[in-house]
Parts: sequence; C-alpha cells; structure tokens
Amino acid sequence: MSRIYLETNINADIQTVFDLARNIDLHQKSTSKTNEKAIAGRTSGLIEENETVTWRAKHLGVYQTLTTKIISMDKPHQFTDEMQKGTFKSLHHQHIFKRIKGKTLMIDIFDFESPLGIIGKVFNKIFLKNYMKKFLIERNKLIKATAESTTMSHNVTTYPRIE
Repeated sequence: MSRIYLETNINADIQTVFDLARNIDLHQKSTSKTNEKAIAGRTSGLIEENETVTWRAKHLGVYQTLTTKIISMDKPHQFTDEMQKGTFKSLHHQHIFKRIKGKTLMIDIFDFESPLGIIGKVFNKIFLKNYMKKFLIERNKLIKATAESTTMSHNVTTYPRIE
C-alpha cells in the first residue's frame, strides 16, 4: 500500500474549499490533460455522501474507467471516497479541511495499491506514486486558485468615484 500525503494552505473559508473539492465540474477542468470525464453516477455539481461517480480518462496512453463512492462525509470538515471498480487493487482518498486563522488547510491522504503483485509494487515505486502525486497537486492548485479568486471577489469594496 502506498500513501500520498499533501497539505495545501488556502486563503478562503472552509465551506468554499470543501465545496470546490467535491465539485465534479471543477475536477474535470483540473484533469483536462487526461481528458477525464464523469460518465456515470453523479456527473456534475457537488457529490454527496453515498453517491458514486464513474470517471473515464486517458492515463499512460490508455483509456481507463474508475468508479468511486463517497463513503463518509462530515460537512465541511471531511469526506472520503473509495474505489468501487477500476484498475487499482485498492484506492482510498481522505479529504480533510481545517480552519486555521481564517484560512483553510486542505489535507489529502491518498492510499492506493497497484495490481499485479510484485510487478505492480515495482512500477508503483518507480513511476506511479510520483505520477499520482503530480495529478493531485494539479487538482489542488486549481482548487486553491478558484477558492482564493472567489474569496477575493467577495472582499472587494467599491468606493464611489470622486471627480
């Protein structure tokens, strides 16, 4: 089993970040390089507890499908998705959100196991873990940029024009 642990500090309120992290449309935008599309289950909007989404994406030159289910949710503090069907032997992704001094700390704990026994373990160590980490970082960059631009637009004060 491999684990990727990421922390992303975001200058936005926890509810905004929580909602962006479970937004199917934003996820598709963040994964445009792999042409990832939601094709079954919840295919747009905010995914909720006990809902599934099936993704189709091109990874490593091959189109693959992956179905995940939100197995737990505590709004706006955490949600966890788990693979139901796909090419991994197992996949479990915890999304944790903490309020810290008016900002949000978003934590990803991404546990996965490659198929194919020892061959999968070697492939994972040489390539897959770094590939998945970059994939998650790209997603988090878009969540951060979107959340911070949304927050900034809400904080703009308009002053009357003085001539």
